[in-house]
Amino acid sequence: MSSRPAAVAGSETVRGIHPGTGETLAISTSGGRISALEAVPGEAGPFVSPGWVDLQVNGFAGVDYNDPSTPADEIARSIEVQRSTGVARFYPTVITGSGQGMRGSLRNLALARRTISNGSAMLGFHVEGPWISPDDGPRGAHPQQHVRPPSIEEFARFQDAADGGIRIVTLSPEHDEAPRVIEHMVANDVVVSIGHTNATSAQIADAVCAGATMSTHLGNGAHARVPRHDNYIVHQMADDRLYAGLIIDGIHLPPPFAKVALRAKGPHRSILVTDAVAPAHCEPGIYQLGEQQVELLPSSRVELTTSRRLAGSALSMDRGVENAMRFAGMTLHEATRLACSNPGAAMGLAQRTEYLTPGQAADFTLFRLEEGNLEVIRTIAVAD
Repeated sequence: MSSRPAAVAGSETVRGIHPGTGETLAISTSGGRISALEAVPGEAGPFVSPGWVDLQVNGFAGVDYNDPSTPADEIARSIEVQRSTGVARFYPTVITGSGQGMRGSLRNLALARRTISNGSAMLGFHVEGPWISPDDGPRGAHPQQHVRPPSIEEFARFQDAADGGIRIVTLSPEHDEAPRVIEHMVANDVVVSIGHTNATSAQIADAVCAGATMSTHLGNGAHARVPRHDNYIVHQMADDRLYAGLIIDGIHLPPPFAKVALRAKGPHRSILVTDAVAPAHCEPGIYQLGEQQVELLPSSRVELTTSRRLAGSALSMDRGVENAMRFAGMTLHEATRLACSNPGAAMGLAQRTEYLTPGQAADFTLFRLEEGNLEVIRTIAVAD
């Protein structure tokens, strides 16, 4: 599997098969946007979709985005490895930690975004925590000692460290301060996602009324056992106003649950995320992630070495697209939408919400699909 990211400077024509229509398209680009599409005589070649976007990436290829000392050139290398899996753009994700540590990580990522040649691959930053549930189960692998209630003042400090680049925040609406903080963030063009929560149905409803529009890795960051019908997973799944991020690796979500969640949210409100951590795309072994040690097992599970809880994933987006088709019977067109148009719509990115239409961003993922196995051929990303 190889990736040859290409800057689309001026104009370029990209050829590929549309996953929905089966037509071979010649896609003309200009100024970083699709300018025209033309159906051309069929020929053997790869499929083409809009470039894939991952809303939740904690690290990749041995590179930890939560380490304030991670070198910029290592971040640049990890971006190219992600592009080998079809991801053109992504949101580096900083998880629960001390205020100083989280600000340091955001500051480091913002510097890399400004200075490395492929820094525009980072569309913004995702802050997942520290404003989550302190309870075992919903908290997941987030360190309990750093969990705290949401704060407008702390959000401002984080945003300052990130050069204004925070675009997604995951929090739990079980905190009394949550509705006011959500309203503030949404007013400042930040997408608020519900996650790592032990919230009641009323608290979830209040969060949505305040402006929350997503669920972070729905079905994970939860108790091992919840009430059969009245629980925070069902309430989020049933709310049609919420997009749902889903880690479809066969580890975080059993295939039947993934199938049910994809059907509940439908092909337009479901989003593939990897929740990848630094060991993703690496060999099995022990890795140090900040204050915590994790192990990547041969089965592709990533676990805390202390408690054996899941600690992020080793999933790549190409495997996620495969699994959406395999687990839920989705078409190739539907499965790829979960990785491009749907995250674009959830983030309000006007030039990434449609599927191969004029005016959309000229980022493309070209791939083959043979007997259910997907192989990325090339990821084309605009140099902007």
